Amino acid sequence: MTATSANANPRSLTLPLRLWYLVTGAMIVVGIIGAYQALWHGLVVTNLTDQVPWGLWITHDLSAIALGAGAFTFSAVVYLFRIKRFEPVARVAVFVGFLGYTSAMLALAMDIGRPDRFWHPLVYWNVHSVLWEITLCVIFYSTVLVIEFLPILFESRLFEGRYRLRAFGHKLHSLTPVLAVIGLGLSLLHQSSLGATYGVLSGREIWFKPSMPVLFILSAVAGGVSLTLLVTMIVMKLTGRELIDKFLRRDIARLAAFALLAYLYLKVWDWAATSYYSHAPGTANALARLQATTPYNQTFWWVEIVLCGLIPAAILLNRPMRRQHGIFMIGLALVVLGVIVNRWNVTLSGLIVPPQWSPGVLGNVVAATYVPSWIEVAVSLGVLGYALLGFTLGVRLLPLYPRPEESSHGD
Repeated sequence: MTATSANANPRSLTLPLRLWYLVTGAMIVVGIIGAYQALWHGLVVTNLTDQVPWGLWITHDLSAIALGAGAFTFSAVVYLFRIKRFEPVARVAVFVGFLGYTSAMLALAMDIGRPDRFWHPLVYWNVHSVLWEITLCVIFYSTVLVIEFLPILFESRLFEGRYRLRAFGHKLHSLTPVLAVIGLGLSLLHQSSLGATYGVLSGREIWFKPSMPVLFILSAVAGGVSLTLLVTMIVMKLTGRELIDKFLRRDIARLAAFALLAYLYLKVWDWAATSYYSHAPGTANALARLQATTPYNQTFWWVEIVLCGLIPAAILLNRPMRRQHGIFMIGLALVVLGVIVNRWNVTLSGLIVPPQWSPGVLGNVVAATYVPSWIEVAVSLGVLGYALLGFTLGVRLLPLYPRPEESSHGD
């Protein structure tokens, strides 16, 4: 697919772009300062503890991976199911996925405390660990994303005159259907295994449930598709170009909405099975302590279900609302926000309420506390700055979207 970047008039965007580069650059500098502190002094500079070993960085990791799921979703739709009308967003979905996974790896490198040992899972296999399987899937799927991204890079103006590299890129692009199959399998394994990391832990009553892997997949599809469409809408607004027509926006919105509704349906039944129709002592006790000490229950119903679930689903499926671009983009942003809130809630709800067998619980420890330190926030800002700056440069320099004559459809 021949494409061109979605650049607007460079002169008209010079001042806003300079300010944007300044902001994202400052975020990256702050992140580097925080990363230096964490690497030099160790995780003691964070507010992570033995009771709450996962916090902001793991939430960032899980969210970035989920929101990068548009890559495998659109690759499967275009190259496996042969629905070619989605092809105009396939490239930007791959690029967003590439940025998502690299952002996740940056956050994870800080969270493990010893990033120099990242290679250990490749040598020291622990086949009984879900985290080991996740690590391999991340490595292999990231490799697939790099291979899918290289043809886009080689077609950019950065490689004008490099005919051999461009020819190599075309050869790689011919492998896209095969890569789509491999990427779909790896990504499904990865997304579901992230949920299984929590769902297989029978000692943590709030987490232990077989539906968690499926919930993670469905929420990732809804969030990844929504983010891909949202950034495309933002680029359209900033450049004044009709990158994708209203019919394709409608179809993508419906795909995101149906995935979101399937996720909500399963999530509500998951709640009913564990907290309404049945009351296992361990789960009931943990939820009671959670409700007494945290706003988890309120964020579950009012943020995850209503604000970031039912409301955006209604917006994405309602034609008059879709025609109002402001409301439409708010709906997409709410889906993205819902994925982030869900990953935070899932991670922290099972950690800040220690199980009954945990040391200190018998001494009336109702819940642990966790508030990210400034270093954790700084590193997350730096990783976010990297993703924002990377996408900005990608839109300006890479052929992410088709030319106007290529993006027209005869609907």
